[in-house]
Amino acid sequence: MYRIIEKQSLSDITKLMVIHAPHVVRNAKAGQFVIVRINEYGERIPLTIADFDPISGNITLIFQEVGKSTKHLGSLNAGDEVATFAGPLGHASEIDYYGTVICIGGGVGIAPIFPIARALKQAGNIVISIIGARSQSFLFWEEKMRSVSDELIVCTDDGSYGRKGLVIEPLKELLEARASGINRIWAIGPGIMMKSVSMTTRPYNANTIVSLNTIMIDGTGMCGGCRVLLDEGASFVCVDGPEFDGHKVNWDMLLSRMQFYRPEERLALEHWEHKCNLEASIDERGK
Repeated sequence: MYRIIEKQSLSDITKLMVIHAPHVVRNAKAGQFVIVRINEYGERIPLTIADFDPISGNITLIFQEVGKSTKHLGSLNAGDEVATFAGPLGHASEIDYYGTVICIGGGVGIAPIFPIARALKQAGNIVISIIGARSQSFLFWEEKMRSVSDELIVCTDDGSYGRKGLVIEPLKELLEARASGINRIWAIGPGIMMKSVSMTTRPYNANTIVSLNTIMIDGTGMCGGCRVLLDEGASFVCVDGPEFDGHKVNWDMLLSRMQFYRPEERLALEHWEHKCNLEASIDERGK
C-alpha cells in the first residue's frame, strides 16, 4: 500500500496528491508516468509525474476529476492509501542542451511540463514558458514555473488573469520574432491544444514535442487503446511514448479515439455516484 502524504485542491476539479513511493522516485525522470490503482478492484489510472523528490521518496501527481476513477481518487485524503503504484513508465523526455526552448502547459498540462522545464533549465537552456487555462481559477504553479523559466507568459481564455487568449497566440509571436532562434518546443495539455500548437509551429519547421498521455488506458500496451497513427505508421503511447513529434501525429484520428469510450465512462461515473449517494443515505439513516 502507498500512503498519501499530502492533498491539495487546486481548483474545483483539480487535485494535487503527494504519494510516498521511494522505489519509483529512485529512477523517475521528467516526462515519465505512473499507474495508480486505488484498490484491488480499481481501474488502472495512468498519470504523468508532476514532481519527485529523491530525498523524501515522494512523488507529486496532479489530475482532474473527470471520470469515475479520478473522482474516486480525488475523494481520498492525506493518510489514506492506494493499493498499487507502478512506475516510472514510458520514455523520459530527451533532455539536452538545445539553446532556446519553449515549454507550453495548458490546463492540467502545467503539471507535467514543470519537471521538463526544470530539467531543460538545469541542462543550461534558455527556457521560455507559456502556461494557460480557461480562467484564473484553473491556473496553478505559476511561481514554480517562473522559478525554472527565463521568461514566463501566462494566458487565460477569458482574460481573468494574465494575457487574454490562447497559448498559441504568444507562441506565434515568438516564432515570428525569432523562429530561427527557437531550437525545440514542448507542449502538454488537452489534445486540441497540442494539435493547435503543432499546426502553429509546422510552417516554421520548429521541432515540436507533444505528450499524448491523456489517451492511455491500461499503460502496458496490451489493450491497444492508446494506438496513435504517425507518418511512419502506428505506435502505442504507453510503450513508445508518451512523447512524440507533434508534426507527425494524425491529430484527427487521435481526437476521435479520445472520444471512443465516453459512453462507457459516463455510465461508470453514474453508477459510482449512485452507489456513493446510496451508501451515504444508508449511513445517515443509521445515525
